[in-house]
Amino acid sequence: MTAVDSESMRLRHERIGASFLRRTHAYGKLILFGEHFVVYKVPALVGAVSAYTNCDVEFLDEPGLDVVDDRPAVPFYKDKKKDEADKAINLVLDHFGLDTSKQGMRLTFGGDLCCASGIGASAAQVVSLARALSLSLPRSMTEDEINAAGYEGERGYHGTPSGIDNTAATFGGVLRFQRTEGDPIFIKKKIKEPIRIVYASTGITASTTEVVGDVRAKKEANPEWFDGLLQKYLKIVKEGEEAIDVGDMTKLGKLLDENHTLCQELTVSCKELDDLVLAARKAGAIGAKMSGTGRGGLMLALTPTVEIQDTVAAALEKIAPQVW
Repeated sequence: MTAVDSESMRLRHERIGASFLRRTHAYGKLILFGEHFVVYKVPALVGAVSAYTNCDVEFLDEPGLDVVDDRPAVPFYKDKKKDEADKAINLVLDHFGLDTSKQGMRLTFGGDLCCASGIGASAAQVVSLARALSLSLPRSMTEDEINAAGYEGERGYHGTPSGIDNTAATFGGVLRFQRTEGDPIFIKKKIKEPIRIVYASTGITASTTEVVGDVRAKKEANPEWFDGLLQKYLKIVKEGEEAIDVGDMTKLGKLLDENHTLCQELTVSCKELDDLVLAARKAGAIGAKMSGTGRGGLMLALTPTVEIQDTVAAALEKIAPQVW
């Protein structure tokens, strides 16, 4: 974050009030296990990151909608996602029964979550908007209702989203998530050992709708191929959850590696992701994989100690546009 960005954030906090903005926080996420498979109603494991998006709502005298997007982002992310973002915002406003042709408003998005494919930036945006509207109208809402409003917004970005991103953005922590025909099932996991992660961006912004659609087309063209991968995944995610439950980071790292191999077979990894994964492992990560949509976006590396975390981050900084 530049000095100009920091000063802009300080002035915004003074104008709005830090307390209000804290109450609109919605978190980014990293998928530990389950990219693409989660769409087909099998369990996935996801961890929220501490970085967040926040939102302020101002009601205006004149009709219309003014969106100010001050979120940090990888180059071209917000340009490529603008049409989807506009649709997502309007879906949330519709969910709240708000008509900006009658009541004007200005929405200002900020926070320290850097927008990149795979980090759940779209979900963080629409969940923070739902929180801000709840506070500004005001309208008392449960966390489940906030999550439902976020899901509606995610439809603007992803068509038929799994719901995993908005759930992580709303509730935080490490979650076991599974779609059903009705409401999704999610369980907040208790962590015995810290899960130290370094994550890095390829700098490539991918379209989740396009990649998910391509995987679906491949599944329909060759169901036996997809089912074979799915059966391997179900074993991996079961053992991954057990490793988290008992705090076995070595086993967890091995399973993250296996999940990355599945993503390669699923054709959603790419050379840029594979290069980052290999560099992280070479630098001492005990497991590394792509995370999220794939074909660009992010990867993550599991690092057992603070020292190894720093070493892996330094290695990735030599070849990745952004590292966190």
